[in-house]
Amino acid sequence: MNYDAIVVGAGLAGLVATAELTDADKRVLLLDQEPEASLGGQAWWSFGGLFFIDSPEQRRMGIKDSKDLAWQDWLGTADFDREDDEDYWGRKWAEAYIDFAAGEKRKWLRSLGVRFFPVVGWAERGGYLAEGHGNSVPRFHITWGTGPGIVEPFERKLREAIKKDLADYRPRHQVDELITKNGAIVGVKGSILEESKAARGEKSSRTAVGEFAFQSEAVIVSSGGIGANFDLIRKNWPSRLGNPPQNMIAGVPAHVNGRMLSIAEKVGARMVNRDRMWHYTEGIKNWNPIWPQHGIRILPGPSSIWLDALGHRLQVPNLPGFDTLSTLQAILSTGYDYSWFILTQKIIEREFALSGSEQNPDLTGKSIRKVLSRVLPGPSDPVQAFMDKGEDFIVAKDLEELVNGMNHLTGEHVLDYAHIKRQIEARDRAIDNPFSKDLQVTALRGARKYRGDRRIRVAKPHKILEPKNGPLIAVRLNILSRKTLGGLQTDLSGRVLNDDGEPITGLYAAGEVSGFGGGGVHGYRSLEGTFLGGCLFSGRKAGRGVIEDIGK
Repeated sequence: MNYDAIVVGAGLAGLVATAELTDADKRVLLLDQEPEASLGGQAWWSFGGLFFIDSPEQRRMGIKDSKDLAWQDWLGTADFDREDDEDYWGRKWAEAYIDFAAGEKRKWLRSLGVRFFPVVGWAERGGYLAEGHGNSVPRFHITWGTGPGIVEPFERKLREAIKKDLADYRPRHQVDELITKNGAIVGVKGSILEESKAARGEKSSRTAVGEFAFQSEAVIVSSGGIGANFDLIRKNWPSRLGNPPQNMIAGVPAHVNGRMLSIAEKVGARMVNRDRMWHYTEGIKNWNPIWPQHGIRILPGPSSIWLDALGHRLQVPNLPGFDTLSTLQAILSTGYDYSWFILTQKIIEREFALSGSEQNPDLTGKSIRKVLSRVLPGPSDPVQAFMDKGEDFIVAKDLEELVNGMNHLTGEHVLDYAHIKRQIEARDRAIDNPFSKDLQVTALRGARKYRGDRRIRVAKPHKILEPKNGPLIAVRLNILSRKTLGGLQTDLSGRVLNDDGEPITGLYAAGEVSGFGGGGVHGYRSLEGTFLGGCLFSGRKAGRGVIEDIGK
């Protein structure tokens, strides 16, 4: 088969780009180093959250949103400060993405059979003034079917294209080199890896059993970020966040190592915003790991008491679910790379969700009956499993026993029971009135003004130390690696640029490897729901960019 385009990486961005090309009757070679079991990449493992603006789901929940408000939030969050250079294209991508999220994005996905959970989540709430970081309103739409529900229509399109001889999908093909001719990219070379029975997400062999070389007019790189490459994360770690953590857990499989970034740089591609990254502070070690150092993120409501490793309550805006990177900076400033939640049984029942498709079998399996069971007493089954088996969880009948367990878990014995007790008692006094100077208590009361939070997400305010609300629970929170916010700089057609800002003929990028568009569509921070959306949007843009260019 002669190929019009080669796509390197069979994650969501690669699948979307492939679908755009084959829908236009272009012949595509799709290469991936992993076994076929991992088709769909990181998107398959995701919670399926998508960022929409003024959606029917928002309006039904009484949310008033607009493109102007979303753009205000995006700018306050991104804080673009390199606009004449590394942020030039990132900001243009951001403007285009806001148009997409406010316009055709939802209609396009629905035309592919994608549906959404009716309650809209409120992620990254901010905690600043109106023009600062965070979502002014809830915008986090959960895909019915979570990550697999997003991957499915594009996998289906791939299978259909294969039957029509428009697509050739070859797993276990690891690209090692981009072929150049007269300054243009004209193909790829690489290693054929031995067959692997590794299940989805498991680490697979890198033993080569052969070589390959393919040529094409266009190559789209959609190979993901650096989230499992802890050495590269530490190398690129920004000083503004403090010293890089010595201990991290991995939110992504081992193959997410960033190797295609350096391969693209060797042919002149420009990598920008290396110092921008997105790592979570609410990671827990998976008691049933799939990949090395496998971690899961807690999606917390706003009520848990958040303490640093020394037992000091985190200051505003470092509240659960408000500002991920500010909280990361605050935690690392202590000289430790972990922190603690203290909460009650009532809080864990209402407010603890776990990120990921495998941790939400009700939503992933599209079971209305199981979803409705979340309102019943007790934590969800996945949360209960972590309480029973997870090494980061401690359950106790009173605070003294809880603090003793926390000290025993770390072995550092730096937590003072009296100090922690005094802070929680002070917080509990703030519950006596419907108003308070404690901004966390004010925030959780404010959250319950939103219908979705009041009904299923935020517990009724109550005193942590009252025995009737127990037992008490402590959770050690680890730094969880996740996303690359910088990447290969691209124009709005997905063309990869060189150091002079000129397109490299024949080379395109999409997804996380391109900073989700332009080398950094998010700037310094994310509003959430924008990573999957960034893969969808940049994959579509790159596919259409290739169609436009090879048709000239």
